[in-house]
Amino acid sequence: MATIDYDYRIEDIKDKIEELDAKNIILQFPEGLKTDAISVSCQIQEVCPDVNIFLDADACFGACDLADNKLNHHVDLVVHFAHTPLPIKTETPILFIEAHSSADVYAPISEALSGLNPGSDTIGLITTTQHIHKLDDMINQIESAGFNVKTSSGIGTANGQVLGCNFTSIKNLDVDVIIYVGSGDFHALGVKLFTNKPVILADPFTSHARDIEKFHDKILRVRFARITKAKDAKSFGIILSSKKGQLRFDLALELRDLIRSHGFEAQLLNMDYISPERLLPYDLDAYVMTACPRIAIDDSAMYKKPVITPLELEIVLGIRQWDDYLMDEIVIHDEQSD
Repeated sequence: MATIDYDYRIEDIKDKIEELDAKNIILQFPEGLKTDAISVSCQIQEVCPDVNIFLDADACFGACDLADNKLNHHVDLVVHFAHTPLPIKTETPILFIEAHSSADVYAPISEALSGLNPGSDTIGLITTTQHIHKLDDMINQIESAGFNVKTSSGIGTANGQVLGCNFTSIKNLDVDVIIYVGSGDFHALGVKLFTNKPVILADPFTSHARDIEKFHDKILRVRFARITKAKDAKSFGIILSSKKGQLRFDLALELRDLIRSHGFEAQLLNMDYISPERLLPYDLDAYVMTACPRIAIDDSAMYKKPVITPLELEIVLGIRQWDDYLMDEIVIHDEQSD
């Protein structure tokens, strides 16, 4: 397998440090890129020898989870890699470095197209920050194969971009099939649930494509089991995150009132890093996750008690029907950044 490189834009980081006359900077990488952190730190130190560089070793879940308040406000600049900015106000300047990937997107797209019908199938195209710089080339490749292609921008997302918690760019596309160019199943699953269209995952890191129907069916069975168990609950913990981009304060209060109006106990629990062991002291039957939607889905097996999303709570309480199941998402509008 070919080596995958990322563009960390060291010169742009140098320019920003000089612009701000920054002395202390912190580098924030998502989990998949932390192995490059020391190399990037050394490259920055070479061109900015007088700067103090800190590596943020905490987990990083996206642009919703910024390191702007770390080290008790001693930091002059946060360099945040592999995500694009959300409309969130921060206490410290943030430089977003998309970390564009050199991975080959064309081979998996070609495989994804091999089972489709040129001239009749219209393709919806979606990708992530690491591959968005190749979007025009992807469109040209698909059109050259005889297909019509549609893309769209969403609320807080660029044209053709999807986030793990924001699928607004794909919801209203009138297409027959959606090709998601990226790795991991979660983004593709969300697209499938919001559109009910066939979704093909074209993975640049494996150079292969696959339909996600089996994964979709598996996850729905798991979610059905969690929802069924939560229907026996008499008490609920509503989990809030103190991370700026994940904090849905008003929603948590609404869910508390909704649960109580149905005759059940509801408690509000605030956390920064959410994990199963932090719930052990609380004698509650089920939990509703208002923080990152991926926690309830990806980490489901880690929790002894059912952890459900706000939309799944509506099914538990009989407000929403199971056949109207949707993935939870966090969509941040500009006016929410205050």
